[in-house]
Amino acid sequence: MKWEMHENSLFAVLLRSAWWMSFGLGLAISVVAATMLPEQWRVFGAVMGLPFLGIGCVAAWRQFQLPSAGRVERTLAAVRALSWNDFAAALEEGFRRDGYVVTRVDGAGADFQLTKDWRTLLVSGKRWKAGRTGVEPLRDLDALRAAREAHEGLYVATGEVTEQARAFAAQHRIRVLDGAELARLLPALGRARRG
Repeated sequence: MKWEMHENSLFAVLLRSAWWMSFGLGLAISVVAATMLPEQWRVFGAVMGLPFLGIGCVAAWRQFQLPSAGRVERTLAAVRALSWNDFAAALEEGFRRDGYVVTRVDGAGADFQLTKDWRTLLVSGKRWKAGRTGVEPLRDLDALRAAREAHEGLYVATGEVTEQARAFAAQHRIRVLDGAELARLLPALGRARRG
């Protein structure tokens, strides 16, 4: 069984926050603990902030790996110009590079099934050019996810996703793949449109 961090735990929140927040918290805990504890425990107090410094390092590494705003825009422009077959092939290549086994899915709701270790994800990508996405395509994806007992859904979008749709996605184990995440998945498309 694979261990998963709860999404609202302190460390999970810090991983999603700016890296310097974890460093600051770790330093503050170390300084306060080292000054407030009796002399024989000061070394222990100074070391108490190390887990937060570790989380800060992981968060910094993740944040520095994110593509620039210019690359995100180039990627989105390149993706919008693709046909479905070309975009589907690029998605498949990106998911395979991330270690997933990719299978095409026929039917409404999803286009791909991704498998990695013991987790299964369903991906909906055919409406990637939609200017605005509401709840309906996410409901279709969620229905298929539940029917196939997949762990998570993934919805690919290059346009706006409404607040209601994002709220629905958060409640139903669906992740929206857009912007920086899409540029990270498809790095060649962001580099190809430089000019």
